[in-house]
Order: sequence, then C-alpha cells, then structure tokens
Amino acid sequence: MKGNTIEQATPKPTRPTTKRPTTTTLAPTTSATQLPVFDTNVITNVSAPLGGTAYLHCKVRYLTARTVSWVRRRDWHILSSGLMTYTNDDRFTVLHADNSEDWHLQIKFVQKRDNGTYECQVSTGVGTISHYYHLHVVTPYAYIEGNGEYHIGEGSTISLVCIVENSPSPPQYVFWYHNDRMINYDTERGGVEVGTEVRGENTQSTLTVNHATSADSGNYTCRAPNTAQDTIYVFVSKEGDNTAAIQRLETSSSGMHSATLLLSACLIFHCAFL
Repeated sequence: MKGNTIEQATPKPTRPTTKRPTTTTLAPTTSATQLPVFDTNVITNVSAPLGGTAYLHCKVRYLTARTVSWVRRRDWHILSSGLMTYTNDDRFTVLHADNSEDWHLQIKFVQKRDNGTYECQVSTGVGTISHYYHLHVVTPYAYIEGNGEYHIGEGSTISLVCIVENSPSPPQYVFWYHNDRMINYDTERGGVEVGTEVRGENTQSTLTVNHATSADSGNYTCRAPNTAQDTIYVFVSKEGDNTAAIQRLETSSSGMHSATLLLSACLIFHCAFL
C-alpha cells in the first residue's frame, strides 16, 4: 500500500553447534556367544585295576546352558546327559559340582568288559563337539614259582613262593588254599606260616608248612583280590625227594627192557638151530 512500508523480520542469530563424531560400542564377547571348549590337558589314556574305580576327567569351558553327555563307543550307549544317567548299571556316576567346569565319569568295580573308548560330548546347537577317552582295564595275575609240581618227603618243610604282578597297587591280602580250604590262619593243623611283602612293583607271599605229612599233599592255590590265581600240586611221599624213586623206576624199566631184548635174542638163536 502506498505510503506504507513493510518491515521484514530479521532472523535471530543461531548458536553454532559442533558436530561430535558418533562411535559404535561393540558388546564384549561373552560365554553366551562363545562355543564350548574342552580342556585338552586332561589325561585321556586311563588305566584302572580290575575291581577298582576308574575316573574319566572331562572339563568344558564356556558351557553355559548346554549339556554334557557321556557315550560308550563300543555299543553307542548314552550313559548320561547332564547329571542324569541312562543305564541300569549303577556303577556309572557323573561327578559335577555347581559352577564347576568338571563333568567326570566314575566307573566303580571295573570289569574287563569296561575296557574301551568313551566319549564326552556337547551339543552346540550347530553341531556336536567330542573328546575321547580310552580306558584300559589292568588284570593283575599271580604265579607260584616252580613247574606246576612240588615234590617233598614226609617230615620236611613245604615252602612255596607266590608273586603278584601287574597290580597298580599292592593287594590288601594274599590267601593260600590247600585244595578248597583257606590255610592262612590254620590253627587246626598248626605249623603253617604266611609272610607277604612288597618288592618293588610286585608283591611276594611265602607259604611255609612245617613237618609235612602225606595229608598235606594236594593242590595249593595263591589268591589275591581281583587277581588271576595260580595253583601248584604238592606231592609228599615217604621216599623223601622222590627223585630217587623216579630214578629207580627208570633203572627198573631199563633193566626190564634189556631182559626183554636178551630173551628175544635167545629165542631167535634157538629158532635158528631148529
């Protein structure tokens, strides 16, 4: 409109701002995203004596909510999942403490059939990871020194030595049997002594029977816990050491053989002149 002026609004000055660079903070890697890892420093070749207890040590890091299972490889039998066991054989137990990384398999009263490979495994959701253990069941054995027979004369002393070998630890006891009767503490007969001692890696047991009679003849067996036994036969004769008797028998047999040859020669000679 004429005579009128229009005033334009002057913009207010704006406060300058400094643009700060943006940073992205990455969440630290936690056990929730870390795959489980087996401790490979544990012993995987385990030896256990027959009748003893075996421990297979499985240690898993970053397990979180995942489950550890034990599998027997010879028949693919799942022995356990977590702390639950899936076998009627109560010799198998899983040992685990709260907040521990250890999931150990315990096998009590080990038998020969327990020998073999066992698998500690974890399902990760994208697959299964495994760690393998090999159990070797060791069978100790006893042997009585000699060749299976022991000859002695009446009134002499029977002395037998039994050696227990291949035993991871010394046996708690060694028993001697005469036929089917245990004689370690034989007070009825008397004169029986048993001494057992550890010699290096072996155990030696000595049986002494004083003033032997013919009634002491028979099988003598050396037995120890979870050990293969051994037996020897003892001959007690009135001839003393019947080596002499055997020699006389051989001499007698030789003489009879010579007489037979002489008789045969005489018959042939006689027939030649008929």
